[in-house]
Amino acid sequence: MLRGLTVSAAVVLLAGAAIAGGPPAGPLERCPPDAVVSGTVCMDKYEASVWRVTDPSGVNKKLVAKIRKGKATEANLIAAGATQLGAGGDDYAPCADDGSGCTDTFAVSLQGVAPAAYVDWFQAQQACKNSRKRLPTNAEWQAAVAGTPDPGPDNGTTDCNTATSSASLTGSRSSCISSDGAFDMVGNLFEWVADWGPLSTACPGWGPFSGDYMCLSGASTGGGPGALLRGGNFYFGSFAGPLAVLGFTVPTRSFSGIGFRCAR
Repeated sequence: MLRGLTVSAAVVLLAGAAIAGGPPAGPLERCPPDAVVSGTVCMDKYEASVWRVTDPSGVNKKLVAKIRKGKATEANLIAAGATQLGAGGDDYAPCADDGSGCTDTFAVSLQGVAPAAYVDWFQAQQACKNSRKRLPTNAEWQAAVAGTPDPGPDNGTTDCNTATSSASLTGSRSSCISSDGAFDMVGNLFEWVADWGPLSTACPGWGPFSGDYMCLSGASTGGGPGALLRGGNFYFGSFAGPLAVLGFTVPTRSFSGIGFRCAR
């Protein structure tokens, strides 16, 4: 047992660490410009913004190629007529809650833009996929968040965004950065990760181990599967943090405090 944790909570938190199909790969040396090296993973530097790109396999295929190489800029996207989604409401349609109709939505890691909110797990996964990325596993996310400050009071400028009424622009909170160089993994928006499990029904917290929020108990046997949300969001206060887990929640859940980032 890890100190302060039940065996079941420890197993869930560390799920996804095993790599099938042979010995683990060695650490990476570099990643695309929009990502940071985190062990064997390239983790997006910023929470995802989502863009609708018209005719992605035709007139805008060069833009899509830039997105997939991590080299697209906000100016590139605007010049190509791409439309930013999820910055002010749930405007993803025809990209549906089940991930259908999402062939023209792309996740982009950019500094200084509004991160995509109001997004459910399926929409986030498709946006990552279209950009030749994926949602990180829980274990990958946990490794990449290390070193991000566990929030106390939010000074409103450089600290992690945990005591406001809305998300900050990506990367604008300069002290909210992990040891690997990823911004806003604590506060700002909850972030979907890839892992699924039975829906959580209780939030016992970490006890003396941590003051971060934790809902990983009381698994439902009849409510369907859930997906993990990590990190806390802009109003979570001291409950946000590197160990904050909103538990296995309904994967179609979406609201102003939920976003994501991709990995590759």
